[in-house]
Amino acid sequence: MSKAHRGKGLREVVSSGRGTCPVCGRTGVKVIYEQEIDGKKTKICKVCKAKLANAK
Repeated sequence: MSKAHRGKGLREVVSSGRGTCPVCGRTGVKVIYEQEIDGKKTKICKVCKAKLANAK
């Protein structure tokens, strides 16, 4: 099976979804996971999303 369309939605986002994570401060990571932090929704990286999910 072809994998030509994998990540197509990210190509349309600014910088292909990459940026600085507001939680850990890492740069150049995909910041695509929406999470509510301190009452407002922010986009965080995959590692921080897993860390917050495991902390519950």
